[in-house]
Amino acid sequence: MDDDFLDEQLRAPAAGGSQHMLMVASLLHLMSHYTVNSAGGRARGDGPCVKLASVIERHLNALARLPDADPVLRATCEQLGATWAALVDSGMPAPVARRPLLARILRPVPRKEGAALAT
Repeated sequence: MDDDFLDEQLRAPAAGGSQHMLMVASLLHLMSHYTVNSAGGRARGDGPCVKLASVIERHLNALARLPDADPVLRATCEQLGATWAALVDSGMPAPVARRPLLARILRPVPRKEGAALAT
């Protein structure tokens, strides 16, 4: 889900604070799915879903950016957003270690067994 899409949805006219309540409700729904999936995933060895954690982080950041939201809600969402961001970062796969480009270019060429016999 794109952050711009979330911003557009939050700026749409809504009755009272119903838009905020909808965001909070969807956020709680996502968090409950993350909890259930990670508990079941540990039994299978899969672990928690990084994509779902990333969506939760984006929702928290969208709520924290609301100018007319309650200050306590904004501050809580900012703090939780940082926590979920750290969770997403720790869940990402480690980059594959590669040899430096120069070492790959200058590596010795392996000799073929048949070429040594032909000379």
